[in-house]
Amino acid sequence: MIKLTRYLMRDLDRALEDITAIRTQMARGTAFRGYGPATVAATGLLALLAGGAQALWLPDPAVDVFGYIALWAATAALSIVLVAIEMVARTRRIHRGLADEMILAAVEAFMPAGVAGALLTLVIYRFAPQSASMLPGLWQILFSLGVFASCRSLPAPIFAAAVWYLAAGLANLAFAGGDHPYAPWTMAVPFGAGQVFIAVVLYRSIRVNDAEA
Repeated sequence: MIKLTRYLMRDLDRALEDITAIRTQMARGTAFRGYGPATVAATGLLALLAGGAQALWLPDPAVDVFGYIALWAATAALSIVLVAIEMVARTRRIHRGLADEMILAAVEAFMPAGVAGALLTLVIYRFAPQSASMLPGLWQILFSLGVFASCRSLPAPIFAAAVWYLAAGLANLAFAGGDHPYAPWTMAVPFGAGQVFIAVVLYRSIRVNDAEA
């Protein structure tokens, strides 16, 4: 009897694992509609506001690298919170039964780039502060990798946004040793324009989906 129970439990565990794998595969192959255009556009506005705040309160970030990193880290954290709150609500409403798997797939796409960005920032600030002028470019390149990783479940034009962030990051790295490596526009323009573009793409995609429904 005990052996039979163990055998049945093993079969049940395998069945549950198979169901989980199927649901995960379905989530990764389904177009993700959890990002809200208005919130994504708001993150672009936050980048522009942060650029303005930098211009007013950090006229020379080279002598206050910590303040510069803190400003943009706070902007990124607020943006993540805003997007995450709406993403969870929209996903549970739109994707319903696959909500948890869809949210996990979206997080997994961006997680490596996000963690790498945080660790890279810490290492540069702690061990190579003289290279901190490279951070804007590195942040944008890492963000582009997150967008590239998310493209498979988002509208096709999002690929152009990933290319935009990559190009902006490379351009920032190319001019990191110039006269104004910490200029507010080096962060405000790439993220402001990039996020607004993504918001427009998402909005148009939603309208198309609603029209087809």
